[in-house]
Amino acid sequence: MDPPTPQPPVTFLRERREYLVTRARELLEFDTQNPPGRTREIVDWLDARFEALGLPTARYAVDPAKPNLLATLPGERDRALCFNGHVDTVPFDADEWTRDPLGGRDGDRLYGRGATDMKGAVASMLATARAYVETGTTPPVTLRFALVSDEEIGGDAGLPALLDVDRIRADACVIGEPTCEEGRHSVTVADRGSIWLTLEARGEAAHGSRPMLGVNAIDRLYDAVTELRGGLGTRALTIVPAIERIVDESVEYYEPMMGESTARRLFEYPTINLGRIAGGEAINSVPQSARAEIDIRLTAGVYTPDVLSDVRECVDGCEGVTLTDISWSVGTAEAIDSPLVEAVTAVAEDVTGGRVYRRSATGGGDAKKLRRAGIPTVEFALGTDTVHAVDEYTTTGALVGNAITYARIPYAYADLAE
Repeated sequence: MDPPTPQPPVTFLRERREYLVTRARELLEFDTQNPPGRTREIVDWLDARFEALGLPTARYAVDPAKPNLLATLPGERDRALCFNGHVDTVPFDADEWTRDPLGGRDGDRLYGRGATDMKGAVASMLATARAYVETGTTPPVTLRFALVSDEEIGGDAGLPALLDVDRIRADACVIGEPTCEEGRHSVTVADRGSIWLTLEARGEAAHGSRPMLGVNAIDRLYDAVTELRGGLGTRALTIVPAIERIVDESVEYYEPMMGESTARRLFEYPTINLGRIAGGEAINSVPQSARAEIDIRLTAGVYTPDVLSDVRECVDGCEGVTLTDISWSVGTAEAIDSPLVEAVTAVAEDVTGGRVYRRSATGGGDAKKLRRAGIPTVEFALGTDTVHAVDEYTTTGALVGNAITYARIPYAYADLAE
C-alpha cells in the first residue's frame, strides 16, 4: 500500500518544528504526577489551544481535579477517527534526576516526566490539528481528540468516565502510547488478558523453637504458588488462528530484547508473577496466616474464565489455602489486516522508512477499554526507551515524526475504510 499524503499539513509540520517543541515543553511544565493526578490546569491550557484554532471543545469530569477534554475537527464524511492521549504521568523523585523533571532541552532531546509517555505525543496531536486548520485543509474524516486524565493508575476518572456516557463516538482510535524502542518500530494491535488473585493460607501457630508442633501457613502458601507455577505455568495456551500472526510478529519484535525462546514463551504460555506476599508475626513464631497476590497474564484470544477454572482446580488441591479477591479481564485484539491496522502500519513505515511490527502489548491499558466499547483501537508513537525512567526524554525527530504520522493516518484510513 502506498499511503496518500496530505501535502499542505505535512509541509506545515515540517516547517514548524520549533512550534511543536515549544508546545511539548509547555506541557511538561505542568506537574501532573498521578497520584495525586491533578490535571485541571493542563486541561485548561489544552482547551484554550484548541479553542484558539476554532475547534469546538467539551469537558467532562467525574472528579473536578481530573477533567477530560474532547475537541472536534469536522471532516468531509461522517466517519470519525479519534486520537487519544493521557495527560497524567507517573511520579518522579527530582533528587534522582540530572535534568529538570518539569522540562528542559539539550539539543535534539527534550527532557521531563511524560516527555515520551506521553505529553510528547499529545503535543503532536495538537500540532496536527493546527496544521489542518492553518492550511485550510478539511480532513477526509472527522477527527476527535480525546485527552484524558487518570490513565497511569487505571482510574475511573479518565477514559472510563467518557465511555460511560458515550462521549467518544468514533469509528476508530489511535492512542499515542510509545510503541517503539531501540530502533524497532511497532503498532500495538492487541493486549493480554489478566487474572489478579489473592491466595490466603491458614496454619497453626506454635513457638519457633518447636515448629513441628504447628503448621506453617507460609509454607502452605509457598507450596500453592509453586503448584500454580508448575501446573498452570507449564501448560501451553491455545492460540486461536486469528492471533497467530500477531504472536509471530510480537515474538520477532521482542526477540532482540529477550531472546526468541523467552519472547515466544511470553505469549504461548501464561505468565505468573508473585507480586506481594505477607505472613507471620515474628521470626520465632510459626505463622498462622499468610497472604499472596498474584498477577497472571494471558495472550489475546484466550478465554480468561477457562484459565481461571484451571486456577481454581489447582488451588483446591492445596490444603489450607483458599482463593479470594479475584478480578480478571479478557485480552483484546484488532484483526491484523483491518483497515485501521493497515492504515497506521503503512503510514508509519513510510514515515520511519523501516519495518513496523504489528504486535501485542505485554499488558493492557486504555486500548482494551476502547475495544471493549466497540471502538477499533491501536497504539502508535515514536519515542525513546525511557518510559517511566529517570531523565525521561523524547527527541524533536520523534515529535515531528508523530505529528506527520497522525496527519497522514486519516487519509490512509479513509481510503481503506470505504
